[in-house]
Amino acid sequence: MATSSMASAAAGFLLTPNVTGNSSSVSRPNMLSFPLRTNSSRFVLRAAEEAGAPAPATTTTEPGKGPEAPPKPKPAPIGPKRGAKVKILRRESYWYKGIGSVVAVDQDPNTRYPVVVRFDKVNYANVSTNNYALDEIEEVK
Repeated sequence: MATSSMASAAAGFLLTPNVTGNSSSVSRPNMLSFPLRTNSSRFVLRAAEEAGAPAPATTTTEPGKGPEAPPKPKPAPIGPKRGAKVKILRRESYWYKGIGSVVAVDQDPNTRYPVVVRFDKVNYANVSTNNYALDEIEEVK
């Protein structure tokens, strides 16, 4: 059995960052090493702590003053509510003219098949859910 080693010239390698920190702060070097020719599975990773983390920015405006945007009203939900019973109108569907319950409705208007419907009966692939477009379902009361 033939064996090969891609690291024949080196016994390991070392990664160091190319970014220098503040000259006023004392920091330890960052080091990451991978030994290549040892049978032990040791992994060494050393990192220096950030000495001067910037403080979070705060605003000093008083409440009630300044430009406050009124909250935008949520758009009306599309499609049937979760748990509603729907009739399938897609002719090529296994569950055509069948009744299923809505599991979820994606509210993104760009989604082609936003309504996930679950059925009691499974199809030939042993699947009991499918996605439908809004015009392929009809809510049953």
